[in-house]
Amino acid sequence: MNQIDLAFSSALTQAQLVNSRQVSPLELVNLYLQRIEQLDSQLGSYFTVMAESAIAEAKVKTELLANSRTQLPPFFGVPIAIKDLNPVAGVRCTYGTPALMDNIATYDDGVITRLKQAGFIILGKTATSELGSFPYTEPMSFPPTRNPWNLDYTAGGSSGGSAAAVAAGLSAVAIGSDGGGSVRGPAFCCGLVGIKPSRGRISYAPVGDLLSGIPAIGSLTRTVADGAAMLDVMAGYVTGDPYWLPAPETSFLSAANQTPKPLKIAFSTSIPPLGEVENQCKQAVLDTVKVLTDLGHSVEQSCPDFTGLTEPFTTVWQAGVAYSGIPKQVLQPMNQWLYDQTGSAGDYLRAVAQMQVIARKIVAFFDTIDVLVLPTYMHPTIKVGEWANLSPQETFEKIINWVAPCPPFNATGQSAIALPTGFDSVGLPLGIQLIGRPAAEATIISLAAQLEAANPWNQHRPNFV
Repeated sequence: MNQIDLAFSSALTQAQLVNSRQVSPLELVNLYLQRIEQLDSQLGSYFTVMAESAIAEAKVKTELLANSRTQLPPFFGVPIAIKDLNPVAGVRCTYGTPALMDNIATYDDGVITRLKQAGFIILGKTATSELGSFPYTEPMSFPPTRNPWNLDYTAGGSSGGSAAAVAAGLSAVAIGSDGGGSVRGPAFCCGLVGIKPSRGRISYAPVGDLLSGIPAIGSLTRTVADGAAMLDVMAGYVTGDPYWLPAPETSFLSAANQTPKPLKIAFSTSIPPLGEVENQCKQAVLDTVKVLTDLGHSVEQSCPDFTGLTEPFTTVWQAGVAYSGIPKQVLQPMNQWLYDQTGSAGDYLRAVAQMQVIARKIVAFFDTIDVLVLPTYMHPTIKVGEWANLSPQETFEKIINWVAPCPPFNATGQSAIALPTGFDSVGLPLGIQLIGRPAAEATIISLAAQLEAANPWNQHRPNFV
């Protein structure tokens, strides 16, 4: 296996290579650090590269590998990238704002602890939009994050840095967070698998509730199996969590290796109340429907009605800007505008109640449906800076009309997987998302793996590499 093939191999493959002593953790870390040094100045996927600590840890793990025959953690020695909204003790955590450019985290996020226990080696902190607010990654005082398939286009957001790093072969896998499509959208833009788990599946420890359960920590990977195995590592209750789910009967990785039974699947190329998606995104759904039908699933055209959700969801979502505690005057104009829209505590609580009532109706749709297939976004990927000269209100409308298929399932807390399906007219990735019943990650992981086998995507690599 040559160096480029190794850089683009799955995390599970890398773990097997390390476990069989064919590749050392130090070789993997050096490979990715060299690629970051060579390529990331064009891409802007990392805010902070942790070269010194990554090499030191890789040396320790390589020595342990040579002197031990005991069972290793599942991802022993495999490199990973962490979105810069998740604190890593002793490392800068900027949240994408220059106001926190020198902020050094004093603790590990709970999910970071789990990733370290699984044997991952952290390469660095990846770029995010300011406070994770936007579906593109262009924060002030940082270079914009570009799409490795075409550097004129965005990698998406707010987990744009994580997506760009994985898609360009600058990390084996990465974590992100999804408060309205911020994992699924970058996966769509960059041709990756993006898993947003169910509410309560992955703990936000040591933090408690975030924005009434809207966001979830997720993964960006090249394969469904990698995403499933990462979910196995990251999932689990931590004492005091405000939301929790029972542990699955079997591992999520085993679900990725199991052919699903015939499922009852709904699909839609229209997002009520906005209407039809752009033709290329529509075709991605229709192509997927054909594959699902050929695989023996029962497929019908149907969709929940999302009417009325945008206003209360937006009220809750934009409160995150005020929640940050960052002075308004140092924020980007769009976040300043969102800050000004923040209402009273009563407004927030009424919005939560309204959102939950609508979410109940959406979840009820799944009483008779196993999986819903939707476009990930309403239209293909935008260019870097495409909306830079618009007013905040105009930008907000553009955002709503791009990401609309994603936020409903942050409101409901259901799991969803974004999958690549093909390319648009300018050579950028296209894709769809699968949404499952509450807490039914295993079902959509199994179905996603079946679709992946029917349309292998991991063979595609951007010319940028």
